[in-house]
Amino acid sequence: MVKSNPSKSAKKPDMPSINIGIPESQRAAIAQGLSRLLAETYTLYLTTHNFHWNVTGPMFNTLHTMFMGQYTEMWNAVDPIAERIRALGFHAPGSYAEFSKLSTLADAPAKPPKALAMVELLAKGHEAIARTAREVFEVVDAANDQPSADILTQRMDIHEKTAWMLRALLED
Repeated sequence: MVKSNPSKSAKKPDMPSINIGIPESQRAAIAQGLSRLLAETYTLYLTTHNFHWNVTGPMFNTLHTMFMGQYTEMWNAVDPIAERIRALGFHAPGSYAEFSKLSTLADAPAKPPKALAMVELLAKGHEAIARTAREVFEVVDAANDQPSADILTQRMDIHEKTAWMLRALLED
């Protein structure tokens, strides 16, 4: 589920100068990292929603319900991430093309896999997003950016916990 794509920096909008105590170079680096987090979250959101619609088999009801909870949580997460990018003074990516360039996650398979393969793909996706959040956290911490750190800490907790729950379904 992971692909290699270099992330591109967020575009700076035409706006008045910003003085929030974080230099522009650090704000740009944070916005770039948060843009990648946003792209990966949205990509995994779409994959999870796809799997919610297309899951079959004996675990249908359990997975259908679980996937709905997961995609709903991610849907609610994208707005705070995008708004933080804007608060830092940069444009938030918002197109499939931009998300595809920024995300390390591959798109959902054209043919839906079997239920447990879905679970495995989603677990790997949540782990990848947790890794991204952890990487971006280093930049955020160096800039003393507590609002971004708060978002990243929440995302790491949720994605690590969700990955654990999905992996538990794969155990014998």
